[in-house]
Amino acid sequence: MMATRVLANARVLLDDGFHEGCALVLGDDGRIGQVLEAGAALDGLGPVEDLQGDYLLPGFIDVQVNGGGGVLFNNQPSAEGIAAIGRAHARFGTTAFLPTLISDRLEVMEQAVAAAGRALATGVPGVLGLHLEGPYLAPARKGTHDAHWFRVPDADEIERVTALRGGITLVTLAPEQVPAGVIAALRARGAIVLAGHSAASYEQARAGLAAGIRGFTHLFNAMSPLQGREPGMVGAALEDAHSWCGVIVDGVHVHPASLRLALAAKPRGKVFLVTDAMPMVGSEDPSFSLYGQTITAVDGVVRNAEGALAGSALDMATAVRNAVRLLGVGLEEAVRMASAYPARLLGIEHSHGSIGAGRRADLVRMDHALQVRSTWIGGQRVHG
Repeated sequence: MMATRVLANARVLLDDGFHEGCALVLGDDGRIGQVLEAGAALDGLGPVEDLQGDYLLPGFIDVQVNGGGGVLFNNQPSAEGIAAIGRAHARFGTTAFLPTLISDRLEVMEQAVAAAGRALATGVPGVLGLHLEGPYLAPARKGTHDAHWFRVPDADEIERVTALRGGITLVTLAPEQVPAGVIAALRARGAIVLAGHSAASYEQARAGLAAGIRGFTHLFNAMSPLQGREPGMVGAALEDAHSWCGVIVDGVHVHPASLRLALAAKPRGKVFLVTDAMPMVGSEDPSFSLYGQTITAVDGVVRNAEGALAGSALDMATAVRNAVRLLGVGLEEAVRMASAYPARLLGIEHSHGSIGAGRRADLVRMDHALQVRSTWIGGQRVHG
């Protein structure tokens, strides 16, 4: 295999922790050819880029990206829209993502499925598939979603919204709103099912897990809370050792103490970072339109006209920094929450989410202030 470049003199996060002074040999197939420890000879391996002791980390994986770069996926369900969102988030270290469609009519859902297929077929950097957040949700926990579109899908609709081939389809639903057979049918069609925007009781949440729900979308937000006599969906999520929980660590959506409790309750590796990002990430415009309503970020907090939180202005690099600063986790664990753990949720951990020979060269360089300096997707520099 011919090497195209060598990234040298970096503090590299490998499976067993940080290694100082490492070098990565990137092959021309978009994968990592070799991982060389400090002091290894680099002669003849290709052009060498000195990373000056910066961190070289596995690229971040975001399973919930509503928008970025001024684009909302609902408003631009096209391969071009997905590409624009991906470019915006690559600036912040995201190398793999699921463009996320907020509850909408079936026609728009089908456009989103087709757009994800075109994006995959044409090699849009970073796209893994798509996330359909609704419309199989609970009106009582709708958040910024329009309950007018909420429904129970029939067999025909299930087939149409899971028509993507060659990529990942993730569906968020409220388990109390749909029969267990819907969850089973989505799973049979290859979809990953998460629970969210739900008023489910503890018992209903447990039944959803038994039916095949793999985890929980933005834990604590838009779901029945944990109370002494009513554990709710949050209680079911924290008790279950096998499910995954996405968390929005922006200091607004969830109190840091609640997130620290979640980390203490769940087995290590089952809590991962998401952004729930809206179009203002990577854009100068603080506003966008959803369902004909203007939504604006004020001091970094995104709300609709009724004052409800409407996604976030968070990027993954900031989420990693916040996990260190607000949750008290070490940098190694914060990075794994943004890379290895979402890769396991999605079943792509053998290629994504970690650094090693043979794995995808999806990489992010951060300086010691944890600011992103460069991003590579499939060995190609897309930022920096």
